[in-house]
Amino acid sequence: MDEVGFSPILGYTLAIIGFYSISVYLFSKTEFAEYFYSVISISFISKLSEKRRNDFLKTIFSINNYKKLRIIENLIFAVPFLAFLLFKQLFVIAVILFFISIFISILNFNTNFHFTIPTPFSKNPFEFSVGFRKTFYIFPFAYFLTYQSIIVENFNLGVASMLLIAVVILSYYSKPENEFYVWSFNLTAKEFLINKIKTGLIYYTYLSLPIIISLIVFFQNEISTLIIFLILGYVYITTIILAKYSAFPNEMNLPEGMLIGFSLMFPPILLGIIPFFYIKSVNQLKPMLEND
Repeated sequence: MDEVGFSPILGYTLAIIGFYSISVYLFSKTEFAEYFYSVISISFISKLSEKRRNDFLKTIFSINNYKKLRIIENLIFAVPFLAFLLFKQLFVIAVILFFISIFISILNFNTNFHFTIPTPFSKNPFEFSVGFRKTFYIFPFAYFLTYQSIIVENFNLGVASMLLIAVVILSYYSKPENEFYVWSFNLTAKEFLINKIKTGLIYYTYLSLPIIISLIVFFQNEISTLIIFLILGYVYITTIILAKYSAFPNEMNLPEGMLIGFSLMFPPILLGIIPFFYIKSVNQLKPMLEND
């Protein structure tokens, strides 16, 4: 937002509105919201207990100041969640979360233990094997939303869970890979892009399949709408892949981001954006893949 020129105050305001809106939405969709809410808060707070981080802080601060700092850090992360719990008059949960936040401040989690989360993907589409390990916890949540949509007979909630998966997959393409990885493909620029798009769409379908099947079974009158949203997911995944390689080997910048942002507000503009990104991607990749 700084680069675009927005005021920090506007950023804080939007963050507060976004946090409040998501909180209200979560509490409106499930009776177990306060428990999910607390777990989400604790997961954020626990990241501050990383051992190497805290060993470093201990070398800078005295023991008393270190303890105060850790408590303050944890409470800063907990305050938005505590405020909303109090707003919802869930005083017992708020008090428990408050004391857990303080208790976690004395813990250090050793991250030297490495556990590789298995994925349903091969190593070749690295975006999915790497991205899935970072976001694996979102998929059970998306499937749970689908279950809730069936229970409360709310088709829109089921579609939202499918779109959530699409958004997660879009995030997999935010960072460019090393140039050597692209060069190692024995493909032309066009073949490389087609291969990338095909892989992205297949794995998006794979991850969305439980949701798609469930919605087809329980909302048979909404199949046409479901297909429209599925195709929309395909289109945006294709767009983000092309946008990524249109800037390759650099990261996507403001121009690409603005075009994608405009397409979210006015999807028909994709008819022009996709060919534009495709031509630019081919031109960016040709020197790397087709240079004899």
